[in-house]
Amino acid sequence: MSHNNHLASRCIKYLDVVVSAASEMQSSLRTLAVRFPANTDLLPAIQQLLAEHNIQAACILTCVGSLTSAVLRYANMNEPTTLRGHFEIVSLVGTLDSKGGHLHLSIADNTGRTIGGHMMPLGNLVYTTVELVIGVLEQIQFTRGPVPDSQWDELIIQKTS
Repeated sequence: MSHNNHLASRCIKYLDVVVSAASEMQSSLRTLAVRFPANTDLLPAIQQLLAEHNIQAACILTCVGSLTSAVLRYANMNEPTTLRGHFEIVSLVGTLDSKGGHLHLSIADNTGRTIGGHMMPLGNLVYTTVELVIGVLEQIQFTRGPVPDSQWDELIIQKTS
C-alpha cells in the first residue's frame, strides 16, 4: 500500500469514528441574539447571559463589533498579551459552557492588521457595540476536564437528562 493510500485509509477510519461519535450527540439548536454596549467586558457579559438562560452548551454563530482592549493568548504561549486601541472584531468562534468556554478572537486595527488568539476571560472591552448571535444546543451539556492526550482541560460533550 502506498503512503498516500495508507494515509487516506487512516483518515477514513478516523472520520468513521468522528462521525459515529458525533451522531450520538445530536441536538436541536435555538438562537439567542444580543447586543452589548460600550465598556462591557465581553466574556463576563456572555457568561452572565448563559447563566440567566441556564444554557449548558452553546457556540458562537456570528459576532461583529469593536473593542478598545483585547486580551489574547497567542499560540503556544503561556502568558496573555493585552492590546489597547480601537479594533474591529473580524472573527469570534468557539464553544461556551456554564463555567466558561473556549473562544478564539481575531481583531483588526485601523491599518487592517489582523491578529488573533485564545480570548482570555477578562479585559476584552467593547468600544461602541458588539452584536452577537449564540447557537444554543438544547440536548447536550459541555464541560471541560482532563483527557489523556492533552495538558489542558478539554471539551467533554454529554447528553442532558
